Amino acid sequence: MKKIIEYKLLTGPDNSEFCDRVTEFLNNGWELYGSPIINTEHISQNKINRIVGQAVVRSKSE
Repeated sequence: MKKIIEYKLLTGPDNSEFCDRVTEFLNNGWELYGSPIINTEHISQNKINRIVGQAVVRSKSE
């Protein structure tokens, strides 16, 4: 039996919907892989765009 590791990099705006997506993956057998990432882009003086990411992995047998 061959063991396969599935890998996904979840990305999106830094908001509760992104956190809910990560939580859904964790509740479905995925595990966090590595540290989260954040990219900050200054759009204007009063607006900042933050994109975050978190890698997750899951093992399965084939």
